[in-house]
Amino acid sequence: MKEKTKGIRRVRAMDKAATALITVGGISVILTVVAILVLIANQAAPLFKAPLKEAFKTIEAPAADQILDIGLDEYIESHFVLYKTGELKRFALDEAHTELSTTQIKPPAGATNLVSLACDRDFHYTALWDNASVSYHKVSYKPKFDAEGKRSIVQKLSTLATFEKVTVLPIKKLQVTVNEEGEQFLAALLNDQTIKLVKQTSEEDFLGNVSFNKQEATIPVEIDGRVTDMTLNLEATQLYLGNDQGEIVGWNITRPTKAKLIAKKKVAEKAITALRFIFGGESLAIGDVEGHVTTWGLIQGDEGYKEFVQQHELSRHEGPVKHLRNSLRNKSLLSLGEDGRLFYDHMTSERQLYDFGPEEKIKKASLSLRVNALIALVDSGEFKIWRLENDHPETNAKTLFGKVWYENYPEPEYVWQSSSASDDFEPKISLMPLIFGSLKGTLYAMLLSVPLALFGALYTSQFTTARVRGIIKPAVEVMAAIPSVVVGFLAALWFAPLLEKNLTGFFLTLGVLPVVTIISILIWQVLRKNKALRVVEMGYEFAILIPILIIGFIVAVQIGPWLESALFEGNLQLWMYEAEGIRYDPRNCIVIAFALGFAVIPIIFTISEDAFSNVPKNLTAASLAMGASRWQTVWRVVLPSASPGIFAGIVIGLGRAVGETMIVLMATGNTPIMDWSAFNGMRTLSANIAVEIPEAPVASTLYRVLFLSAVILFVMTFILNTVAELVRQHLREKYGRFQ
Repeated sequence: MKEKTKGIRRVRAMDKAATALITVGGISVILTVVAILVLIANQAAPLFKAPLKEAFKTIEAPAADQILDIGLDEYIESHFVLYKTGELKRFALDEAHTELSTTQIKPPAGATNLVSLACDRDFHYTALWDNASVSYHKVSYKPKFDAEGKRSIVQKLSTLATFEKVTVLPIKKLQVTVNEEGEQFLAALLNDQTIKLVKQTSEEDFLGNVSFNKQEATIPVEIDGRVTDMTLNLEATQLYLGNDQGEIVGWNITRPTKAKLIAKKKVAEKAITALRFIFGGESLAIGDVEGHVTTWGLIQGDEGYKEFVQQHELSRHEGPVKHLRNSLRNKSLLSLGEDGRLFYDHMTSERQLYDFGPEEKIKKASLSLRVNALIALVDSGEFKIWRLENDHPETNAKTLFGKVWYENYPEPEYVWQSSSASDDFEPKISLMPLIFGSLKGTLYAMLLSVPLALFGALYTSQFTTARVRGIIKPAVEVMAAIPSVVVGFLAALWFAPLLEKNLTGFFLTLGVLPVVTIISILIWQVLRKNKALRVVEMGYEFAILIPILIIGFIVAVQIGPWLESALFEGNLQLWMYEAEGIRYDPRNCIVIAFALGFAVIPIIFTISEDAFSNVPKNLTAASLAMGASRWQTVWRVVLPSASPGIFAGIVIGLGRAVGETMIVLMATGNTPIMDWSAFNGMRTLSANIAVEIPEAPVASTLYRVLFLSAVILFVMTFILNTVAELVRQHLREKYGRFQ
């Protein structure tokens, strides 16, 4: 008796230990999943972080009324002041505001006095001299390290270009630039309402002698009213003028002697007050007297002509826009109003990043090269410096999930294009094409896998023999063990070319196989009158149907080329494009349907077959005893009773398809397009993460957007599983009483 009591206690202790172990394991799994979600969400969260600014220093500005421009070094350790006289002073950002250096812009040969000095773009300045010569200068910073590794900042004032004796007429406005190829461009608005264009390139012979090749041209302004501003892009491909009537006129000046008018349009109700190209030189920012700040660009219009259109509207000022200044790092823009209020906006996202309120009364402002600080000359005669923190100005809900009007695009679109060979590239990080691609690939895979898996499971569990079931089910389950990389490899390098070569036969198969199946069933209705043949109906129907389907498939494939020659002039793909405008991508959704469907079938089949087999035999026996046929029993009894398991299998398969990476990575063209056509490829969220993550710098916008993609995948899977569980519970409550 004591031994029996000890045995019971031992069993109870083991039950408690097992219960505790299972509980701890379950909670650990849940906590691990939550920790993973928190981790990836934490990496994506900075994308939505509000921009921060912090007052850093306030310093008295010497000779504030003579200041032309100001700037900061990238380490925020010093700043410079450029005076209208051409004197450049550099000061340390210490308590004493120590003067570190003084430099003077040197005149070119033959010049003595400085007539005017203007800021073309950040840290670039154009000087007009008394002999009508023009010089172009740049302020730059370079870190220097001594023998002990201590860093110091060296400021340099360099001359990038010199133009000798531009014109004898008075110059009203002047713009100069030097592009990446070293070509020097000058555009001068003259008093006689013409524009003088000069392009000069330097050539060096084998002796080291430098000579200049100069091209000059004069073009009429072709605009009424008074010209209020002029701007030239960095690449010297576009030149624009604005007037006091709200009109814009622009030229392509790549070849000055053949300057081409590219834009002439009224863009504002009243006077234009400021023009400035956004970083990259494709979009033009326009400020007007009513405080509007808009960006415009050239897009491909009707009949091949380019059209000048508005693409973005940024923060509006209460009064006239006094000055515009673009960042040299991204597509952001400073706009200064007459009331001294300064806005800092990002063009692509149309986000107002900072508002330096009217209490500051800013007269001049400049960003550091890293865009991590701003220095401003305020009305009180002081310099105010702010530290800025905004690592991802191009991201918000609109750029991630909405349509955005990108440069050179004819209209707002969903676009994913994360990188380019150019530093002035406008990132296109819309996740909608990737979400769409995930849903599209999943849909096509489920269209193939769900019917095959369900009907296969239904036949295996309800119609065939136990011996056959014992062969088929393990064989299907082995399919799940095939690595997805192998499936993707075969789909990309074997199946896709085979499908492309036999596309007509594939379409013909879709019609031939159902017809062959129906005909074989009708013939069987006649043959089954022979009792000796009815043995096939005892679970071996597939032995007759499979050969018939194979024959039908072979016939369709063999007829395909003949039909293609007869109806489609020997090339179905070309006919599809010319007649219907449908492009055929060799790695398309048909390939994905077969490849991804092949990977999903075992999951749905196994779970559904178990659900069918677990329906109590007394229910099916009772139905058959009442005179119902096997199919009626399956339809009215088995399917409703097994529906919770069937639905669970489908949703688990759906989750498998949504999260699949290697198959869609290898078997599609990874083209992030939004098109339901089965003949196009797509790019899924999971494949995009695999493709992009090796090229994403840590903590960059792309890096964090990829983590956001992972969060979205996690959420999608969570929603699918939650809905599946709710529906499964509902079906169990509804049909569970029959079991």
